[in-house]
Amino acid sequence: MKTTSSISSIIRAKFLALARRIRPFPGSEEYWKQRYKAGGTSGDGSYNRLAEFKAEVLNSFVSNNKIQTVIEYGCGDGNQLKLATYPSYIGFDISAEAISQCEVLFSDDATKTFNLNQDYAGQSAQLTLSLDVIYHLIEDDVFSAYMKRLFDSSSEFVIIYSSDTDKQNSKQAPHVKHRMFSKWVEENRLEWQLCRYIPNKYPITSDGQSGSFSDFYIYKKPQ
Repeated sequence: MKTTSSISSIIRAKFLALARRIRPFPGSEEYWKQRYKAGGTSGDGSYNRLAEFKAEVLNSFVSNNKIQTVIEYGCGDGNQLKLATYPSYIGFDISAEAISQCEVLFSDDATKTFNLNQDYAGQSAQLTLSLDVIYHLIEDDVFSAYMKRLFDSSSEFVIIYSSDTDKQNSKQAPHVKHRMFSKWVEENRLEWQLCRYIPNKYPITSDGQSGSFSDFYIYKKPQ
């Protein structure tokens, strides 16, 4: 006998399949622009217990390693950032709506600035962040360009919070594409070393209804 949970999963999978046929995926860039314009958020990973877990790890790392400058690629709606304690922060995003929201949210905070991805002008920091972004980069060229900037703009550390697999799930949303980014690092940024792995405090449940498939991967560039 099918449980309520399994029935819900089946209905959700059928709905996603139907949605793909009715409305083709517009591409990762356009998807997020439309999402924020329609009043959408950065997603569950930037709220509640998952946001608190991420902030706990990141704030501790910044403090313990005396990090003074941070750049995040994919700052989203800024909700995650509300829990951060960074001395100096620059947030980049593809969505003008998301950037506008962040500017309003942190209008009284001179330590934080925000820019569109297209306005990147060679900024660098001790630490660069990618939080719940990589598995949303559907196009291969977009993924490659993102990874290059993420590593090349850091002088010391890169922290990635994401899944690290090439295995896809038939139930996943069209704006999700899992990537084994660690293989890209091994092949393209040999000097960088994975110095710490932190599993998620709230791993995704077997039915996919709660938790996250992202873990923390901390890379260090030998000085």
